[in-house]
Amino acid sequence: MTFAFIRHGQTDWNRDDKLQGSSDIPLNAQGREQAHEAAGILADGGWEVVVSSPLARARETAKIIAHDLGLELGPSYPSLVERDYGPLEGQSSSETVARWPHRDYPGAESLDSVVSRGLAGLARVADDFRDRDVVIVAHGTIIRYTLAALAGRPLDAIRNGSISTFRLDGDRWEVLTVNGQPLVPLADATDSEAPAADPRGSAG
Repeated sequence: MTFAFIRHGQTDWNRDDKLQGSSDIPLNAQGREQAHEAAGILADGGWEVVVSSPLARARETAKIIAHDLGLELGPSYPSLVERDYGPLEGQSSSETVARWPHRDYPGAESLDSVVSRGLAGLARVADDFRDRDVVIVAHGTIIRYTLAALAGRPLDAIRNGSISTFRLDGDRWEVLTVNGQPLVPLADATDSEAPAADPRGSAG
């Protein structure tokens, strides 16, 4: 099975540098255009179904992609919602990261919980759509840290409307691209003293 993780299109809160998290903020006009652009990139890719997080910005992105490509619109999965930032939602994203660079925000869902939910969501999607290639529309943090866990290495932030691909071969996950670019293999780690990559990244 091959999967495409797509981050939803832009919202006004993305544009205004606000932490969004579990707040159900809709797409803006630019976000809808990004969804159409993502569909264009996915065209002729052999995709069969589109699923998403239930939050409005992800669900609308999924509906646009499914419509443009003439694909089945599958269900939404609560396990794929964005990280809950608690009392920090609506605050400046850049200022929040500067204050807590390891992303250990007070009152927010832990990154370990985000990864656990993300992996559980992928397992559910894989079980629901066996042997079909699936587009999954979700959110920046859950995509970033779930893929990092699968790849065993830190990954860069995920851009609005970007496409990251990965596959499941038996019980082995392989990340192929991130933000539309091939994931460059790490150098062979033959040194037994080499530290393992932290999937949460140096900044959490």
